[in-house]
Amino acid sequence: MPGSRLTQQDRRHIAAGLADRLSYTEIAKRLERPTSTITREVMRNGGPLDYRADRAHHATRQRARRGRRPDAYTPPAAASGLHGRDEEAVRDYEKRLVQLLVDSGFPRMPAGVLVCLYTTDSGSVTTADLVQRLQVSPASISKAVGFLEGLELIRRERDARQRRERYVIDDGIWLTSLLASARLNALLAETARDGADLLGTRTPAGARLKDMSHCLEHVVHAVLESIQHWQPPRPADTHDEYVPGTSRPSGHHPCQCSSTR
Repeated sequence: MPGSRLTQQDRRHIAAGLADRLSYTEIAKRLERPTSTITREVMRNGGPLDYRADRAHHATRQRARRGRRPDAYTPPAAASGLHGRDEEAVRDYEKRLVQLLVDSGFPRMPAGVLVCLYTTDSGSVTTADLVQRLQVSPASISKAVGFLEGLELIRRERDARQRRERYVIDDGIWLTSLLASARLNALLAETARDGADLLGTRTPAGARLKDMSHCLEHVVHAVLESIQHWQPPRPADTHDEYVPGTSRPSGHHPCQCSSTR
């Protein structure tokens, strides 16, 4: 069961669970599925507030056919100029978002690719689309895509007939990225603990590594617990800024870690 595809009836159970404000973990237990399967299913198909079982089932079947039907894919249009958008304002916004990602540690080219995907309504682009929009070489795009794939922020889809790849960003991609980050931090915590044992926890170097391990383990636990117990807000609550897994406003940070020495 865990490795098989979700059925239409499974999706109806998911929709009913969301309506009852069950967590993804509770829904997954009822269906005997991994929590990550339920999380990806919901976030890929409208999110917890807009998930519809029949629509999700139809969309999944359409995605499965894309590799066989070249006409099933509509090339993306730039965010500018559509739906009455102000082209100059959109360009300024894209530049601002790219710079914010760069300031947070992203290389500029991967940041540009990620912003293109976010501001393209289809959420899917080809190398040719990115070359045209970013005015860079295909080699630069390939390197940037590799970086983003390593962070699990985007994925590839192959069109067998047209012999090209598309790069796709899903609605729940940041949740997937959080899980990937948690796995890395868990590995770092384990390695730091090994170093502390090797150097001796009563030595300054060993104590430093022990503190690092404890801090990372605490962060990993908090992130995973928040994801597993995340509940969608009620529609009436959407005017307030919602913090997953809590009833607290976003200004409150339940888990803070002091910097290591």
